[in-house]
Amino acid sequence: MPHTSTDAPALGLIGFGAFGRLAARQLRRHFRVLAYDPAAAADEAGVAFVGLTEAASCPVVVLAVPVCRLAETVAAVAPHLRPGALVLDVGSVKEEPARLMREGLPDHVEIVATHPLFGPQSARDGLAGLKIAVCPVRGRSARRVAAFLRRAFGLDVIVTTPEDHDRDAALAQGLTHLIAGLVVRMEPLPSRITTRSFDLLMEAVGMVRHDAPEVFEAIVRANPYAAEMRRRFAALAGAVDG
Repeated sequence: MPHTSTDAPALGLIGFGAFGRLAARQLRRHFRVLAYDPAAAADEAGVAFVGLTEAASCPVVVLAVPVCRLAETVAAVAPHLRPGALVLDVGSVKEEPARLMREGLPDHVEIVATHPLFGPQSARDGLAGLKIAVCPVRGRSARRVAAFLRRAFGLDVIVTTPEDHDRDAALAQGLTHLIAGLVVRMEPLPSRITTRSFDLLMEAVGMVRHDAPEVFEAIVRANPYAAEMRRRFAALAGAVDG
């Protein structure tokens, strides 16, 4: 059930797209969620829609916006953040968001960059056992965040650096989305004469094929190590034909 107590700590959620809604459904059990998104309809039970100033004034602020919109969002929330507040993002890459938050947010706030390694599709049966990367950026809140995520949701928390995250994600996510995008372009695909490995491949494609274009853009293009991954993949694929 949603956490309705007015004594619950307030959490400002900036952005209410597909992942913002998923975050709200999970976090409202532990926080009084105050969401801001001028493009979203206020139809989520247990979530109060407020103005930017009120959402950004909460003790915890989550920036649930596409990576391509993070710079403008950081600039918008910065004047309203209270001293001691904790600010987190949920972007699919980490080096650039960490830099934007470190340089654009006031020195009196703590910053933790996160990347939930799942989306609404893979989280439909719950969060337990799913992975999330946590990158300390400023302050000492990262350990507290990691402990909360493990305790409250059963997440597998990976504490890492933004650089190490992006290097691994260039393959783990970038390659998956690249292959999925190519497979979709090859449709129609066989549905009767298939192997188990092909079925698993199609299951993986189905998990990412409906991701928002901004997610694909961040994973495949915004990651600073993704271009080299694509070059290696293309070279190895081309070598198959001799």
